[in-house]
Amino acid sequence: MGSTSSPDRKSVSRLEDLPNIGKSIAADLKLIGVDHPGKLAGKNPFELYEALCVRVGNRVDPCVIDVFMAAI
Repeated sequence: MGSTSSPDRKSVSRLEDLPNIGKSIAADLKLIGVDHPGKLAGKNPFELYEALCVRVGNRVDPCVIDVFMAAI
């Protein structure tokens, strides 16, 4: 899992370096076009969640919303 301290978001280049982001969530984010931490700026976690559900074709565990909130 990623680091638990708040990273300097201007210098972080990997999604996994964000709090609570491991390989699985990073892969989910990449599925919906978020391949860099900077692309999370200004995003709505609920919209990201909905996009992920559409992309995978079924409802994803809603706890993913919390992870997206922490990452943003």
